[in-house]
Amino acid sequence: MSSLSKQIEEYIKALLEQESAGVIETQRNFLSEYFHCVPSQINYVLSTRFTPLQGYMVESRRGGGGFVRIVSLQLAEDDDLQDALTETVGDALTQNDSEGLLEYLYQQGVISQREMLLFNGMLKDRVLVGLDKGQRDAVRASMMQHMLAMLNMLRHT
Repeated sequence: MSSLSKQIEEYIKALLEQESAGVIETQRNFLSEYFHCVPSQINYVLSTRFTPLQGYMVESRRGGGGFVRIVSLQLAEDDDLQDALTETVGDALTQNDSEGLLEYLYQQGVISQREMLLFNGMLKDRVLVGLDKGQRDAVRASMMQHMLAMLNMLRHT
């Protein structure tokens, strides 16, 4: 059986797929009641599995009339890939975030499954041995920036 976080993630993604605009609006309390969990579990899923690096924007407002709006970001054909993602990558990138970004690029058809697996393999912590966590995240971000630059160049040739 998959973890509760995975179930919540899959449920939200299924809702997003049903919406042609790629936007859903719900309440945190509804989700926590539906999954019989505390609202902080919903917060955890939203903050770790629905990030800009993974192709999502989450807006929320707490309180009685509060809501959670989840938007699935789509890359347009004329988007400058490097500009669209470079700012999000920043100066440090965790292994988990790099995997999420590569999965997003694969789902958007920007990279092939083979490229996704290759890039994932290159960005693993075990490849960046000998570096402390901060250095690994900085090197990983730099490598991702260079890969995005190359992908952008290839898209425009």
